[in-house]
Amino acid sequence: MIWIIRLYLLLMGFIYGLIGIWALLDPLLGALELGYPSFLNAVGLAVTSPLGYSEIAGIYGGLNLCIGIMCLVGIFKKNIGIFSVKLITFLVGSIALGRVLFSLLPTTPGFYNSFFVFEISALLIGIILLYFSRSKTKHS
Repeated sequence: MIWIIRLYLLLMGFIYGLIGIWALLDPLLGALELGYPSFLNAVGLAVTSPLGYSEIAGIYGGLNLCIGIMCLVGIFKKNIGIFSVKLITFLVGSIALGRVLFSLLPTTPGFYNSFFVFEISALLIGIILLYFSRSKTKHS
């Protein structure tokens, strides 16, 4: 079971690390016009003031990058690894719930998109990993 958790952490570390780097470098990549897809376009955001770039860098860049690093550290440190799975499971579940609740308001768009599919998949996998890692600990 520990190898499955490590594989999951590697995958999440890679995904979250890349998202963080992409968000941090997006203004620079856009200015260089190298043809890289825009992070802001991918998530449907537009910056309307200089503070907006700082928010993108902090919330999307810094937070995702640190989650990615935490997952990679968790591959080698079991307690950090389990905490990382718990954190990701909580985060993706919270984000998915927010999407669903928002979609219940009149005249708002639906919640189903590729990000939602990722969030629900990560939520279910996280719950399964936490359940089996906990039940294994109880039987050891």
